[in-house]
Amino acid sequence: MNDRPPPKDNRSQPRIVIIGTGFAGIALAIYLKKAGITDFVILEKAAGIGGTWRENTYPGAECDVPSALYSFSFEHNAEWQYKWAEQCQILDYLHHVCDKHELNAHIRFGQEVAAATWDEKVQHWHVETHQDLALHCQFLVSAVGQLHHPAIPALANETAFRGPHFHSAQWRHDVDLSGKNVAVIGNAASALQFIPQIATSAGRLTVFQRSPNWVLPKMDRPYRTWEQWLSEKLPVVTKIYRLRLWLLGELVLFPLMRGNRLMAAWARWRARRYIASRIADPALREKLLPDYPVGAKRILFSDNYFDALARANVEVVTTPIAGLCESGVICTDGSEVPADVLIYGTGFKTNPFLAPMAIRGEGGKLLADTWGQGAHAYLGITTSGFPNLFMMYGPNTNLGHNSIVIMLEAQARYIVQCLQGLAARNAVALDVRSEVEAAYNDRLQARLAGMAWSQIETSWYMDGGRITNNWAGSTCEYLRLCRRVDWTDFKILKAAS
Repeated sequence: MNDRPPPKDNRSQPRIVIIGTGFAGIALAIYLKKAGITDFVILEKAAGIGGTWRENTYPGAECDVPSALYSFSFEHNAEWQYKWAEQCQILDYLHHVCDKHELNAHIRFGQEVAAATWDEKVQHWHVETHQDLALHCQFLVSAVGQLHHPAIPALANETAFRGPHFHSAQWRHDVDLSGKNVAVIGNAASALQFIPQIATSAGRLTVFQRSPNWVLPKMDRPYRTWEQWLSEKLPVVTKIYRLRLWLLGELVLFPLMRGNRLMAAWARWRARRYIASRIADPALREKLLPDYPVGAKRILFSDNYFDALARANVEVVTTPIAGLCESGVICTDGSEVPADVLIYGTGFKTNPFLAPMAIRGEGGKLLADTWGQGAHAYLGITTSGFPNLFMMYGPNTNLGHNSIVIMLEAQARYIVQCLQGLAARNAVALDVRSEVEAAYNDRLQARLAGMAWSQIETSWYMDGGRITNNWAGSTCEYLRLCRRVDWTDFKILKAAS
């Protein structure tokens, strides 16, 4: 039974509600305004914009896609400081874009969506927040992303540990690591970035590694002053550079995901050579060399990770963790690793999608139940039985080879087309046909079965025995599929009489 008071109704009801102010929500808001659609609001749970780039402030936080490509195609930025932008630069960029396109007036901060229910009688969504705001809207768009709920493993006696402990996405900047025994659980993308930053100050740093990663050199460097000047005066130069980066992803990294033997052999050679150039100890090199195919898990990029692991005050432990004790970590072999501070670099919960929001569609059916065997959606944007619900960065739209911003812009354009098309047809709602969505996802899963991600038993890409996160094709293919709405794929609903 819900003891909360009834939500307070908002006086002005928007036509469109967008959830989230990361890259996805900002992209859609801009494309809506470009199309002359302004009756929308964006609900943001936090006090500021930015999504993952607001939340992740750990030392060394930066993007693993080059700055020139990890940005909007319509919003050139000549002020990137590094080839691979740091967290603060990306957040500044998003603030600049919001200010330029006057989006702040559309945003309601401190409003976390708790539930959304489709009302078949009036063909509208009823949206409720944890802060007791209620909105009624014709269209609901989830732009919450996939990487924002920290995953913290359940460890035996986890409450026994007396020292500070936190997840990388909830970094405790008030905790001084200088001279301390620091234990890091996890070694994936975030840990790869913050470990080199804290290794120089920690007295002793122990990295608990469950499995190694394929790591390639980033070759990052600051942009030179003349390069920034040239980018500002001749933006076409940056466009050409952006095209080159995109082609690198499409023609080199994407074939890796598809299991191309030549590309995989090159990547293995490059990664092994890189480890050998940084790690002198053969036993440590062996620990850091993956035994699974290149691309099966996220390929990581770093210029200083191996250097940090080679330091005298750093140890990589591969013995599984049995639990925690008051003063550190207990391994399954009975050994104890002393720790003053414990940091989880264990990534994010990506499944179930859209949790913990309770979204109910036709007949009151809960989306979580519909997706009980793994999330699915047509083009990753719409799912049957949930009219006028759109998703950005939804199921099977994550990439392992290119910039997600490309996918987000394609989705934003597609959603705008849907809204415009409904208005032109004097209709109020659309719902993807169940047989269309099923056929699409059957084809998609068949293709995914041949990708590198299917060559391991578990990863954050999977749920319910299927790959739910990643796209099986190139970005070029996805752009083509989203270029025009095929109206035969949808049931069109007229206004209720």
